[in-house]
Amino acid sequence: MNLNITGHHVEVTPAIREYVSGKLDRVIRHFDNVTSVNVILSVEKLDQKAEVTVHVRGKDIHVESSDADLYAAIDAMTDKLDRQVLKYKQKSTDHHHDSHKHQTPEA
Repeated sequence: MNLNITGHHVEVTPAIREYVSGKLDRVIRHFDNVTSVNVILSVEKLDQKAEVTVHVRGKDIHVESSDADLYAAIDAMTDKLDRQVLKYKQKSTDHHHDSHKHQTPEA
């Protein structure tokens, strides 16, 4: 997995980098086929904004969140991402059910 963390109008300190990577590891462990993760942390007036794009096979999952506190924005972003990843994983596993043609007919 390739993790890229950038900051717009905010310096990405090692503490913030460690916090984001720790939060994302919790979410990404649901998935085996994550190719890359791009995180953008930015400041717009008084709002701290965190957005992430997760590249998985066949889809890109994009989530963004904003809050007055950067750490709260990161927490909200990872919660949203967790829900999206579980939803995508559920959709991908639902397609592996038995087809109607191969079921035995009921008499």
